[in-house]
Amino acid sequence: MLEISDLTLSLGEFRFTDLSVSVADGEYCIILGPTGAGKTILLETIAGIHRPDKGRILLDGTDITDAPPERRGIGMVYQDYMLFPHMTVRENIGFGLRQRGISGENRDAAAESIAETLGIAHLLDRYPATLSGGEQQRTAIARALVLRPRVLLLDEPLSALDTVTRERLRREIKEIHTRTGVMILHITHHFEDIYALADRVVVMKDGAVAQEGTPETILRRPASDFIAHFTGMENLFSGTASPDGTGTAEIAVGPVKLFAATDLSGPVRVGIRPEDLILSTSPLDSSARNSLPGIVAGVAENGIYAKIPVDCGNGIIVTAALTRQSVERLKLCSGTEVWVTFKATAVHVFR
Repeated sequence: MLEISDLTLSLGEFRFTDLSVSVADGEYCIILGPTGAGKTILLETIAGIHRPDKGRILLDGTDITDAPPERRGIGMVYQDYMLFPHMTVRENIGFGLRQRGISGENRDAAAESIAETLGIAHLLDRYPATLSGGEQQRTAIARALVLRPRVLLLDEPLSALDTVTRERLRREIKEIHTRTGVMILHITHHFEDIYALADRVVVMKDGAVAQEGTPETILRRPASDFIAHFTGMENLFSGTASPDGTGTAEIAVGPVKLFAATDLSGPVRVGIRPEDLILSTSPLDSSARNSLPGIVAGVAENGIYAKIPVDCGNGIIVTAALTRQSVERLKLCSGTEVWVTFKATAVHVFR
């Protein structure tokens, strides 16, 4: 287990204060947060590049707070690859092994083995300048993994890649994690990475942990407006909850009544993810407790999905996310009358 306790660190105007995070052995932990939240500084502190002013870092019960980077058993891969341009792929992968005094023959054998795993064995005698972005990233990951690290730190490793390459490399990273069981901490801005990779998610803000938990907890049960907004829960309202004693509550959002699976009562915040809303041109015969009439206020194309804001009156505008095929099938456009349907379990209620 990796345990970070009460970490305090000042770097210029940036500061961690009493930051604590723990990641279990073999977990894949995704770290999210806006620019300037301290994500990269956190990874670099774990790696030993920065020394904290206060606090401890323990790995499997061993205090590594003051250990030099090369003795921590931690590998790190940056977004910009940081390959040596004058070295071949083989030499780049084996660089750390050479620093450890491993013989050339054993070094080459290890480089060839990990290159085979990552599908770059045919590139071993090439130089970085001749590689694609995806090939360079695989080389950087191979260079880290060949050292058999106890922890692998990935700083936005997929962000500079095109969509097809990113999806392919994401699958490969998942396969590597499954095969090796190495603990991974991965900074990303792509929410697809959460769904595809994460066992655990940590959201940071202003040098602090804003919330941590499973992907389901972070995406479905955000602890604050900041988390809700940051993770794409666009439909946020204030209301008053009146629980019925059975685990369900009626929530008054102005004159609109919503049903939610909650025991909270009194003033609350309500959040509903766009993908949990169902649009239809007539009332649905459904077990869903919530169904509101409204008028489509526009259609905003967003790749394979479209965002559909619906004016439900009384100042309530909800946004749904539909596939382009659904938009075409329902013939949605500004002014279309629709019904918005969603389950009580889709309504997240928090203070």
